Amino acid sequence: MSHPIASEPRVFLVGAGPGNPGLLTVRAAELLARADLVVYDQLVPPRLLDYANPAAELVCVRDLPGHHPDKYPHIHRRLIEAGKAGKVVVRLKGGDPLVFGRGGEEAEALRAAGVGYEIVPGVTAALAAGAFLEVPLTHRQSASAVALVTGHELPNKAGNKLDWQALAAFPGTLCIYMGVARLPVIVAELLKHGKNPDTPAAVVERASTGDQRSVSARLADLDEARRQAGLEAPGLIIVGEPVGRRPARSWWESRPLFGRRVLVTRPAHQAAEMVRKLEHLGAVVSRLPTVEVREPADSGPLDRVLGEVRDGKWDWLVFTSANGVQAVVRRLDALGRDLRDLGAVKLAAIGPKTAAALREYHLRADVVPDSTYSSEGLAEALGPHVAGSRVLLARANRGRELLRDELAKVATVEQVTAYDQVDAIDPDAGVLDKLRRGEVEFVTLSSSNIARGLIGAFDETIRGRVERGEVKLVAISPETGRAARELGYPVAAEATEFTADGLIVAVVKLVRGSS
Repeated sequence: MSHPIASEPRVFLVGAGPGNPGLLTVRAAELLARADLVVYDQLVPPRLLDYANPAAELVCVRDLPGHHPDKYPHIHRRLIEAGKAGKVVVRLKGGDPLVFGRGGEEAEALRAAGVGYEIVPGVTAALAAGAFLEVPLTHRQSASAVALVTGHELPNKAGNKLDWQALAAFPGTLCIYMGVARLPVIVAELLKHGKNPDTPAAVVERASTGDQRSVSARLADLDEARRQAGLEAPGLIIVGEPVGRRPARSWWESRPLFGRRVLVTRPAHQAAEMVRKLEHLGAVVSRLPTVEVREPADSGPLDRVLGEVRDGKWDWLVFTSANGVQAVVRRLDALGRDLRDLGAVKLAAIGPKTAAALREYHLRADVVPDSTYSSEGLAEALGPHVAGSRVLLARANRGRELLRDELAKVATVEQVTAYDQVDAIDPDAGVLDKLRRGEVEFVTLSSSNIARGLIGAFDETIRGRVERGEVKLVAISPETGRAARELGYPVAAEATEFTADGLIVAVVKLVRGSS
């Protein structure tokens, strides 16, 4: 019988990193995309599950039987059973699997059961805290070593327990995990064994995320400083001279949206890029898809006009969104046809994102507005080109009629539903509770339909917070802002470039204007 490590791995013990989704490794993302089963820790950010195979079963260890110490046999059993069944299993663990993550115990259980496995390291909390606080864990002038220490040992642990005397004399930086609840005891032990009470020290909570909070103090005063700052677990304690080298604000804490809470309301399949950009700027992002894009209820009209495009009956095909581009290409494929059907028809796009969607299929827009990415801008840019032509608008089942009406003044125009846009907000969504509690500061509205759909779910509590300016509505365009105001809600800002990037810029300007 071959050794299980030499056999094809079925179970992957994967480090999820410290919380910042950008710190997930490429290997981890590859495995999540292949997984049949993902068993993840409670503290793993939900955002990381976006990388999972959509067909994968997702299981949080919180939902397994037993209290915390009793869950591990159930975890081991689930991994072993799924691995033996031939499934690709990702055990997604916070930080690094082998740094206070019980990955070694899980590997032992898999090895004993003859199940092949692979261990994928992740960024552990100490390294993330050092980088995102700008504490050099090693420094040529003050620390030539780092010790990773647990602040929470098993009470019945066999063998030697922590040697606090040795740790107090350690010639470098101490990074103490899982110790916030025992901080008074840890400080007392270090001081009792000779650690200088003036040693620089810090506690950091949720390092590497927009929720990161920290406090620094001399070691003797650290617990009092922590309590004054209101820091709680999960957190990391750092003790050593390098802590004194941290700047007043680290590069991460200086990001323009650090700690600001932003709600993204775009459809789920379009939200990822905007969410990543906001997180890169330091924001804490919530998501609440407000509309859903579906195939048209009746594809007959779209099929008809696509046949007419193939036969050369239309001079222009105009797209008002990337969704329209994708819907048309999907429909051609469903009909057993391809882009050759578009023949010599000229193409127009409402803005750069829609033009980029065309380029993904090796199509180039003949007309894109220079700066105003709206129906008004497209009508102005396209008007001189289409006089006397036949123009087909591929669009959603609902929306403004302005583009059709303006082009109809100079051309023969027909519009066809390429996709349906339907309200999809979950009235029981936890994000609505965040809005009620004031835990979201900025709500981004990326279309008039989204504005109307979201505001329709607001209750009096949320309305009051918006009216008082505690929750700020930020619109992608004047038209979207108008839709919100027509429903009686103030709009704090409107983007000057009518794109997702322009919406982010509007949020940044609001923050800078209030600081």
